[in-house]
Amino acid sequence: MEVSKYFDYAATSLPDKEILEKALAMSLEYSGNPSSVHQEGIKAKNLLEEMRNRCAKVLGVKAENLYFTSGGTESDHIPFLSLLNRPNKGSIVISNIEHPAVREIAESLKKTGWKVINAPCNNLGIVEPETVISKLQDDTALVSVMTVNNETGAIQPIYEIAAAIESHCKGKRKPKFHTDCVQAIGKIPVQLGAKGIDFAALSAHKFYGPRGVGLLYAANQTESFLKGGGQEKGLRSGTENLFGIIAMTLCLERYASKSVLEENYAKEMENTKFFISEVLKDKNATLIPPVRLEHQEKYSPSVVQISFENIPGEVMVRTLSSKGYCISTGSACSARKMNRPILKAMGISDEKSTNAVRFSFGANTEKSHIENLIKELSEISGMFNR
Repeated sequence: MEVSKYFDYAATSLPDKEILEKALAMSLEYSGNPSSVHQEGIKAKNLLEEMRNRCAKVLGVKAENLYFTSGGTESDHIPFLSLLNRPNKGSIVISNIEHPAVREIAESLKKTGWKVINAPCNNLGIVEPETVISKLQDDTALVSVMTVNNETGAIQPIYEIAAAIESHCKGKRKPKFHTDCVQAIGKIPVQLGAKGIDFAALSAHKFYGPRGVGLLYAANQTESFLKGGGQEKGLRSGTENLFGIIAMTLCLERYASKSVLEENYAKEMENTKFFISEVLKDKNATLIPPVRLEHQEKYSPSVVQISFENIPGEVMVRTLSSKGYCISTGSACSARKMNRPILKAMGISDEKSTNAVRFSFGANTEKSHIENLIKELSEISGMFNR
């Protein structure tokens, strides 16, 4: 992979080779099953718990509230599936800009009798606390609003939403509040342990770790719907991926620590502002949403959405790919689907949505890389708009 031409960090970040090699070496030394009671199993279990404690330290939460999973999708699903343990059906509130991992599991629960209510975003692509509150019903059991949108980079006011739910439900049963943090960890500061946040999902491959491993933060004891060997205190059964867990922990320590996070954020913000200012010199390019220019602080600098006149997104992706560049039209999980529900939810026209592509940056992205990308984009845009 040519780092200088990679602009799809929101789909997956380029793995930190040094960390993955170190994690592999460590996991080979601890090859026992953490659930086994013999010496090798106990050694592996002790290392597993050490990694949990180290993750907790970086994230500022208690180790007992962290559960290792197979990634962001499973971490998103567990809180939703836990509702199936309830004898009575009720309602679920999700934002209309959620990742398919949340949107699709909500639809599955709908088929079992649960009511799914959508909380719409505004033209910034942001879901306001009062909007969420207006959608709550007496039987609402779960609310889900992501932390950073995977297509526009819009940062959602999750702490304000959590506080608003707490205040609104004072004196009566409060629904659980879940947030998908997959595009946030290692990109912007996140307080998982903030009051009112009951669940949060993380995925290692978004912060330079391996694919197939993630974390679920659960503030309180939760009963899993899926049963098995009882690993992870029964919440997530299945033999733990020790290699992945080690690598994820080391990546958290390297990329989500306060000093490194601040340094990378400042660099990415500078790169993103430069990219936006340069790409918009092309009269055929439109920033999505256009109002982002006046509200840069409301967006993660890692993700930018641009629509190019007369160039369908898929065409732009393939044209750049032929030149060695990697971008996408949106979530990698739904890249082969032509619809763009998140952009539609923001009121973006069908034409602009069809032509929209996502550029996402990482710690390895340099200004010189962006300059070369801009030249290619200008050339491609000129070909289609003569």
